[in-house]
Amino acid sequence: MEATAEITTASGFIERKEAIACFHCGTACVPGRHLKAGREFCCAGCQTVFELLSDAGLDRYYEIGDGVRARIDAGTGTENFRFLDNPEVRARFVDFDDGQTTRVTFRLPNIHCLACVWLLENLFRLMPGVGKSTVHFPRKQAVITFDPNTVRLSDVAALLDSLGYPPELKLSDLEKPPVSPITRRMWLQTGVAGFAFGNTMLFSISIYLGLDSFSGPAFLQLFGILSLILSIPVMTISAREYWVASWRALKHRQIPIEVPIAFGIVAIWGQSAWEVLSGRGEGYFDSLAGLLFFLNIGRIFQQKTFDRLAFDRDYRSFFPLSVMRRQGDREERVALAQVAVGDRLTIRHGELVPADARLVSGAGVIDYSFVTGEAEPVARELGEILHAGGRQLGGAIEIETVKAVNQGYLTDLWNQDAFRKIKDDTFGTLTNVYSRRFTWIILGVAVVSALGWMPFDPSRGLKAFVSVLIVACPCALALAAPFTLGSAQRVLARRRIFLRNPEVIETLAKIDAVVFDKTGTLTSTGTGDVHWMGLLGTELDDEEAAAVRAVAVQSSHPLARRVADALGMRSLARVEVTGFREVTGCGVEGVCSGVRVRMGSAAWLRQEGVDVPEVTIRGSRVAVARGALFRGDFAVGAEVRPEADRMLREMGGRYELALLSGDNERERERFTELFGSGARLHFNQSPLHKLGFIRDLQASGRRVLMAGDGLNDAGALRQADVGVAVAEDVASFSPASDVILQAGEVPRLGAVLDFSGRVVRVVRISFLVSTAYNLVGLAIAASGRLSPIVCAVLMPLSSVSVVLVACGLTEWVARRAGVTGEKTNPTAVESVPTEDKSR
Repeated sequence: MEATAEITTASGFIERKEAIACFHCGTACVPGRHLKAGREFCCAGCQTVFELLSDAGLDRYYEIGDGVRARIDAGTGTENFRFLDNPEVRARFVDFDDGQTTRVTFRLPNIHCLACVWLLENLFRLMPGVGKSTVHFPRKQAVITFDPNTVRLSDVAALLDSLGYPPELKLSDLEKPPVSPITRRMWLQTGVAGFAFGNTMLFSISIYLGLDSFSGPAFLQLFGILSLILSIPVMTISAREYWVASWRALKHRQIPIEVPIAFGIVAIWGQSAWEVLSGRGEGYFDSLAGLLFFLNIGRIFQQKTFDRLAFDRDYRSFFPLSVMRRQGDREERVALAQVAVGDRLTIRHGELVPADARLVSGAGVIDYSFVTGEAEPVARELGEILHAGGRQLGGAIEIETVKAVNQGYLTDLWNQDAFRKIKDDTFGTLTNVYSRRFTWIILGVAVVSALGWMPFDPSRGLKAFVSVLIVACPCALALAAPFTLGSAQRVLARRRIFLRNPEVIETLAKIDAVVFDKTGTLTSTGTGDVHWMGLLGTELDDEEAAAVRAVAVQSSHPLARRVADALGMRSLARVEVTGFREVTGCGVEGVCSGVRVRMGSAAWLRQEGVDVPEVTIRGSRVAVARGALFRGDFAVGAEVRPEADRMLREMGGRYELALLSGDNERERERFTELFGSGARLHFNQSPLHKLGFIRDLQASGRRVLMAGDGLNDAGALRQADVGVAVAEDVASFSPASDVILQAGEVPRLGAVLDFSGRVVRVVRISFLVSTAYNLVGLAIAASGRLSPIVCAVLMPLSSVSVVLVACGLTEWVARRAGVTGEKTNPTAVESVPTEDKSR
């Protein structure tokens, strides 16, 4: 039957005309009313969007996606979004704003296909001043950056609204995770199917108990009609996802598993309706309702599983950054989860601003490349707002938080494309290949089963056809890799080993070369004594010691912190530091009372014009100069971490090992004994030398893991296949790393690599479990011995079995690999009060 549309003529008569589909949204519309470039539109809104996209060269939007688009009413206009430009409201929505770049995250419920993602990530073509936009499809969110001097926040919201993606603007929802409307719809669909299932079962109970001869044909006919009526909401509401998915897929000539399931549902309903209306039988409406009831239960279970992974990923985030919170004249290190609005935090050189905060003291020199990709530092004055994700490049500053910490936001920054590495996604590729072939194989088995039984028993042929389509479950395969890897990520987080994302485990399993930094990685900077060795035996007086400590306390480098702690034992006056600078891999400097104080490597001080003698020191050397005068050295003792020798022995037989150290060769003999004669040990290595060594290893075909402090080794960590940043107090966060490892867990690195290999095997076992389930289920279903409702029960059970296998085996292999033990709270950080007398 052709679609028609009613129009009212000038004389007031209603005239019917053949309707055609709107080129933009597909809604039936009257020909000739809104015409542009030979295309028909249902309204001015859809026509305007088409013109907007055409003028911007985005016509390809209509060639991709599923073709199902929102109808565009006349746009609400910028005026209706003007409230977003109110400073207080704007501050609630904006993630970042430095006056040059603004970053905002909008939830867009109308995102539903690839075309939506493509269009939203090309917003910069539609409005000058809009920069990069990134769509998070599962969360239906778009992260948009724009120039606030050219575009207002209300303009961005109005643009999205005009395209058919009105942002969801609820201030009350900003402080809590959103509730997915998809989940609510799933519960409604399941409830409708469950209600119909229970009632149609009651109607059919006399047949099941063999009492139909007493009830009479009139009651059978009545119950059949009532069951048919109950099946209508089941077909329209409970089966909705199968109709929508099938329609979208068929339009693009694709056959996902939803298509044959939809055919099976139609076959059951059609045969049942024919039997009831013709008076030949009571049909299978109870089986149909039960089938959709259990199918929807399976969908809810899978959605809950992925929601659990998403919650861990977006809100708990396994983000290990801790901060130094000030309490009067004292400081304590606390986890991000313990930071509240109004807390005062100390941020040293190289440390991350964890939440939007106001600068209270010190000179802010903030690098926002972590947020915007722009590497130019921005100077900030007292009272100005510093945004989360910025890194302090000057000396220590004090800030007061004005927004709560959003760990999901920080983790999103860590996972930006700028910090990602190109790696093989073996499990993702395997899953995609399997899934593409799966539907065709299942459809073929179903057709062959039906054709085989039809000549002998048509009813059994229909049952076999539907049962095969229902019992086959690609969902279990889809759960295998993400759930196993996600479980492994949680196991490691309990040991304070934090991964950028679960996929890092797959890369860890392929590592065959491990490169270590020495100071702070294999050796603990928190052990051993700190000795002052002054020039000609002279000691530092109180004024000099106060100046040296004031400069050292600005830095987060382990050696600077050790020197500051050692001098903190003396009662020293507070000294103001200006012009602080830290040179990566070299040292730090600052001006105290008009005199420049430098401390760092002897080679760097020589480059700065200081005459530094050659001396032999046991431990790490920190040379100190005031002005151009060399004053002496701090000898910082560092012991090899407990059990590091055992770890190196165990790893030596499985991996190619190497040591890269910025110190001189005085400890070569000591580390040759630890690594063995076959390992490559390199000393006096600059950050560039370390980077080149990693590249050479990769050029030889090695998969390289680099473990370093994340400060001097950022380039090498970024280049390595897996970069492991070792942090004494997990305060110094390196976005170049894939793993953040608390220093005390370094001896477990070999166990982590072993665990990763075992986890990969668990994923493969899960694949085999899923495949075995499908093979056995298909064989029984094809024989016609399983009813569709039993198959619908078995379908979610396969997902349950894969989840149980993934969780159980992951915990088991963790114990076998030695990465378990006493569980620790991944967000807890021991509070260690320290007195800061130099600030």
